[in-house]
Amino acid sequence: MTNNISEWSKSFLISAASYGALFYANDWLTSTLVYGLGVNWIYLPAGLRLFLTLVFALPGALGIAVASMLICWLGDFPQDLVTCIGIGLVSGFAPYIARIFVLANLPISADLSDLSLPKLLMCILIYAFLSSGMHQWWFAIRGLDNTGSLNHFFVMFIGDVLGTILLIAVIKYGLDLLKKTRTIAL
Repeated sequence: MTNNISEWSKSFLISAASYGALFYANDWLTSTLVYGLGVNWIYLPAGLRLFLTLVFALPGALGIAVASMLICWLGDFPQDLVTCIGIGLVSGFAPYIARIFVLANLPISADLSDLSLPKLLMCILIYAFLSSGMHQWWFAIRGLDNTGSLNHFFVMFIGDVLGTILLIAVIKYGLDLLKKTRTIAL
């Protein structure tokens, strides 16, 4: 039992810390690509949300939710607790709901060993659609200025898809470099 709690806590902390760090890195790297409040043309953390929820499931979703709520509270959003909690919940649980949908409808093994490119592309599109839709729905309900529109949905969707693809490409490139340096060192 203690080991399960330890694994759960570790997954939660890894998710919260990595999501927060990548959010601020993305904010710095893509500051000129901001379309509106909470909407960016390239959003690298979208890719991390996909993998954290696929790999860690509920602890990953909760880590993302807590980090996102704190980012919202400390950032540009109105410091309204209900708005920030909602944004956190949408950020963590839209990908978790996408995970449930994906695993129920696509033949993907629990260890992701059979995650092919077509399956990965379907995951990316489903995750981006649910996240963008739920975020814009929440923004509209909370009456945030110039958000919650169809334009914001499309830009967020595109930003999530591009950010996920770019993050995957960077990780793959890094792993290929690592493999190449290990081969040269041997």
